[in-house]
Amino acid sequence: MLERLGRWVHRRRAVVLAAWAVLVVAGAVLGGSVFDRAEEPGDRAGVESTLVDRHLARVDAEGEQLVAVLSGTDALAVVLVDQASTVLHEVAALPGVAEVRDPYTTGAAEQLSADGQGALVQVELDPALDRDEALAVAERVADTLRTIQFPSVLVGGELLAEEAFAEQAVTDAARGEGAALVLLLGVLVVVLGGWLVGALPVLTALGAVAASLLALSGVASVASVSEYAVNVVTVLGLGLTVDYSLLVLARFREERAAARKRDDLGDVLGRTLATAGRTVLVSGLTVGSALAGLLLLDDPLLTGTAVGGVVAVAVATAAGLTLAPALVAAGHEQVPAPGAGRFLAGRRPPARSLLVRLARLAQARPWSVLLASTGLLLLLAAPLLALDVGNSDVRALPADSEPRLVHEAVERSHPAQATTPLTVLADAPPDDPRVTELTRRINELDGSGEVVLTDPLADGWTRLWVEPEGSTAGATAQRLVTEVRGLDGELTVQVGGPAAELVDARAAVADRLPLAALVVVVVTGLLLLRLTRSLVVPLKTLALNLLSLAATLGVVVAVFQWGWGSSLLGFDPWGALDITTPLLLFMFVFGLSMDYHVFLVARIKEAWDAAPGGREANDRAVLAGITASGPVVTLAALAISIVFLGFAAGELVAVKEVGVGMTVAILVDVTIVRGLLLPAAMTLLGERNWWWPGRPAA
Repeated sequence: MLERLGRWVHRRRAVVLAAWAVLVVAGAVLGGSVFDRAEEPGDRAGVESTLVDRHLARVDAEGEQLVAVLSGTDALAVVLVDQASTVLHEVAALPGVAEVRDPYTTGAAEQLSADGQGALVQVELDPALDRDEALAVAERVADTLRTIQFPSVLVGGELLAEEAFAEQAVTDAARGEGAALVLLLGVLVVVLGGWLVGALPVLTALGAVAASLLALSGVASVASVSEYAVNVVTVLGLGLTVDYSLLVLARFREERAAARKRDDLGDVLGRTLATAGRTVLVSGLTVGSALAGLLLLDDPLLTGTAVGGVVAVAVATAAGLTLAPALVAAGHEQVPAPGAGRFLAGRRPPARSLLVRLARLAQARPWSVLLASTGLLLLLAAPLLALDVGNSDVRALPADSEPRLVHEAVERSHPAQATTPLTVLADAPPDDPRVTELTRRINELDGSGEVVLTDPLADGWTRLWVEPEGSTAGATAQRLVTEVRGLDGELTVQVGGPAAELVDARAAVADRLPLAALVVVVVTGLLLLRLTRSLVVPLKTLALNLLSLAATLGVVVAVFQWGWGSSLLGFDPWGALDITTPLLLFMFVFGLSMDYHVFLVARIKEAWDAAPGGREANDRAVLAGITASGPVVTLAALAISIVFLGFAAGELVAVKEVGVGMTVAILVDVTIVRGLLLPAAMTLLGERNWWWPGRPAA
């Protein structure tokens, strides 16, 4: 089938290129609407913290909160008090402002800093405002507050922090991907031996990204799409499509060099897709299956990411099977013959490539290489034992971001206001003796600070604010959530707030992750089974992928949780990883590891099928497969690393975690795992690599 597709693409290359041109233009014109349709991730349905939020939204809705920190002079100077009072009355009178709390107009003396050199102002917006309206009101409030004659007036809060996150993500993506594309094009031009052939993978990738944005825009018209899905589309679209284009390009050059005189270009392209095309298809299915596993976690953020990822992989696979061969057919004269260029073109002999050298070493000393490589990966994975996850907050923003500066100033000068309390709801009025008993028991819990009983809710329930010791969502706060929920009594008690949201998120992931991981492992294992017709190769592949993943996560923990090398990467560690980072890396690393493994194993299987036999035939097949595919795998790894390094250069810590993690994963996978462990393990197993029930190994 794929061979027929290759011949058809050759005959109809003008039609294929025209169709992709239409998709690219439509993507450029209409695909941008996905940025407007994309939404903030919603709440996690069904968990207790979400039930608390929805309960309060029904009976005691609160609007978005803005926080202003005024500092740098005597906060009680007579002239300043008069001027600040005037401005704050103006703020309170602005349309869309529900309430202002400050030491000047509302008498909140506790909002003066301890040294008297600053004050805290809290502004609540009308809860009826939608997000865009709230942002517009927040801008007017901030502009008005900045007229107060303090040397420093900083305005922040959760609403402005979320907006800063979104804007920084777009900035990082545009800057990182722009730089990555320029660098990638330069590398490919040098390596492949010409401007046109070097531009071919990049043009294919840009076409795939445009088509992916168009497809995602269509999905957004009927379903919720996270704004973070756009970043996933661009990164995976660029990286995978470049990989697939390089694979098709390398195999085309190889098939053309081996073609007989009577073969025309259609025959060559047909054989190219019959071999490289099958690898692209299997790789796309394995990577897509890994990303689809995120859907099973039922996480608001990860679901949107998974949708974007699946769309990107599907379009990248389609581009690898149609657009890349059509461009090759149209510009085949520009694809260099052996002796030109510096890599795939043949100036550097394949037998001297990095992977081949590593493979020869592994085959010469398989046991030593196997034990040493496994030991190194386990050493890299060791920090994973100390993994701690949390929800990213303003500390993940750049150091000069105003919402982050506000957060740090509140912690420094107004520590009593820095911790968000737990919200406890009980299904009884405040004067009920059972509420009194509940309050007493909460007060007795270790780590519980002040417990504040608020006014009765409209439906007769009681709300308590419980101040935890330590940070808002720290270990003590999380433990308090669990202990308050576990208090026995006649009341229905629900706990919400940031600490409860983190507890619920971790519990939901822990419940669903085993199923998601099992599905991903089974599906990818079955695809490898179909590709190799062997039971041993898929099992060995899964073991190698898990080692690669563990080593990657260990390095990420050491860098971002412990802070090793943080100054070089330009960020401040906050003591944990974002809760989504290990999950995204699991799916991304697993999928891309399968990508390169399929590239290698497909060629090894071809060599084995051509001359099956005993141990020596197996060793020859392993070396022949790596020799044939090693250069393209190395170049593909370099290309996709450049793409992910663009993310690592961004300023959002959560995005940087994924960028650095994926770069580490690719480097570890292509060198230690595929270069050493794979050939060592296959050499030791010999002809048993190809065992199948009812069929002799050799």
